[in-house]
Amino acid sequence: MDKYILVRKYFEEQKFVESNIRSFNKFIEFGLQEVVSENKEAEPTIIPHNIEKFKIQFGKIKVGKPEITEADGSRRNIFPTEARLRKLSYSAPILLEISTYINDVQREAFVTAIGKIPIMLKSKHCHLDGLNKEELIKNGEDPFDPGGYFIINGTEKTIVTVEDLASNNFIVDITGKNPSGRIFSARGSFKIPHQLEKQKDGLFYLTFTRVKGVPLIPILKALGLTTDEDIMKAISSEEMYDEILLNLFEFVDIKTQEDALDYVAKKSGITQAREIRVERIQEVLDRYLLPQISIDPDGRLIKAKNLSKMVKRLIDVTNGKRGPDDKDHYMNKRLRLSGDLLMDLFRVNFKVLVGDILYNFQRIIKRGKLPSIRVIIREKLLTQRIYSSMATGEWVGSRQGVSQRMDRSNFLATLSHLQRVVSPLSSAQENFDARALHCTHIGRLCPIETPEGTNIGLRKNLALLCSISQEEDEEKVLEKIKGLGLTEA
Repeated sequence: MDKYILVRKYFEEQKFVESNIRSFNKFIEFGLQEVVSENKEAEPTIIPHNIEKFKIQFGKIKVGKPEITEADGSRRNIFPTEARLRKLSYSAPILLEISTYINDVQREAFVTAIGKIPIMLKSKHCHLDGLNKEELIKNGEDPFDPGGYFIINGTEKTIVTVEDLASNNFIVDITGKNPSGRIFSARGSFKIPHQLEKQKDGLFYLTFTRVKGVPLIPILKALGLTTDEDIMKAISSEEMYDEILLNLFEFVDIKTQEDALDYVAKKSGITQAREIRVERIQEVLDRYLLPQISIDPDGRLIKAKNLSKMVKRLIDVTNGKRGPDDKDHYMNKRLRLSGDLLMDLFRVNFKVLVGDILYNFQRIIKRGKLPSIRVIIREKLLTQRIYSSMATGEWVGSRQGVSQRMDRSNFLATLSHLQRVVSPLSSAQENFDARALHCTHIGRLCPIETPEGTNIGLRKNLALLCSISQEEDEEKVLEKIKGLGLTEA
C-alpha cells in the first residue's frame, strides 16, 4: 500500500507535463533574449548619401500576458476557455527595445510590439498559473487538466517532443568495413555534421560543410599544430601510433601554417590567388569547424587538440582497444522539448523580420525619405509565420508533424499525447536497432506504449514518473568540475 502513497505524493508536487512547462518558461525568460542577442545589430546597405553610417540595434525583449484586441480597438486579458469558444489564439504580445544610430549618435529609441507568441497553458505567462481548484472552475477550466499545450485559432495543439542524437558529442560507429567518427557541432543556428574516417590508403580524412574529404594532418597544421612532435603529443602523450606516423610522413613537405592553409584551400576547391585562398579557408575553419568550441581565431589550437583526441578514439576502436559507441544508448540522445523547438522557430522567423525591416527601410530611402523604424515594422509577419507552423505542424528544417492537434477522446489519451516522444527517422526504412527496446529506456520510456505497424519503436511515450532535466549553463558546470580537480592539458 505504501507505494500508492508515494505515487500520490509525487503527483501532488509534480505534473505530467512539468518538464515541458519548465522548457517553455526557460524559452520565454532566456531563449528569446538569446536569439535577439545573436542578431543585435542590423545595417542597411542603402543609406542616404549625406549619412556615413546607419545602424539599427535590438535590445531587451519581453513577453506580456495573453490578451485580445477587440473590433473597437480595446485590449483586454483573455482566458483559455474564451479562446476555445471564439476560435481565437491564446497568445501574448512580444515587446522589443529598438534604437537607431546615425553616425554613432542615437536618433530614436522605443519599445514596440513585433508580434504575438502562443502561450502554453499553466506556464508562468498563462493566466491560469497559480490558480486554485475553485478559481480554475470559476474561469471555466477543468481543475484536473494538466496544461502543457497551446490554443491556435480555437484548436488545442501540442508540440511533440523530438528525440535526436546529442549534438557536440563524438560517436565512433562501425557501419561499413572501417569505423568512422561523427559529431554534430551545434552553436546557435548552426548545426554542422562532421565526419572523420580512415580510408584504404591509411590516411585520415575530415569532412564538414564545404571541406569535403580533406586529409586531417594538413588541417591540424593549418590550426597551429605545425610540428610532427606537437601533433603526436596532442593525439597521445603515452604511446606511439603507427597509423599517425604514416599520415605525418605523407605530409612532411608542409612545414608552415600558411602552406597548410593553402593546401586545405586547394583541396576544398577555392581557386583564387594564394592570399585570398588562405584568407577564405581561415574564415571557413574559424566559422564552420567545430563552432561550439569557438568562432574566433583564438580557438584554433583548442580545435586542433579536440580533433587529435577524436583521432585517438577512432584508432582505439579500429585496434579493438575500446568498443564502438552505441547510438541507441540514451546517453547519446537528447529530447528536444517545446521550448527548444519554439526557439528554432523563433530564430528563423526573427531573422526574416529583421530582413523585412531592412528591405522596407531601403525601399523608402530610394524615394528620398528617411523613415522612422517604428512605422515600417510589420507586426503581423512574425505572428502569422509562427501561427502557420503551429497550425500545420511544418517546422524549420523540413520537419513534419511537430505540432499536432491534441487527442481529446478521453483523459488518458490526452495525457498519452502530451507525453509522446517521436524519432526523426523515416518510418519507411527498417532501422531495426532504433526501433528495438534498449535497456537504457527503463524508467525513461514506456516499454509497452508504441503503435503497431510502420511507426513501431519510432513513436514512444515517456514513463509516468519520468522528468527531463534542462541544459545547465556550461560555465557553471565547468567551474564545478574545475573545483573537483579538472586541469587544462
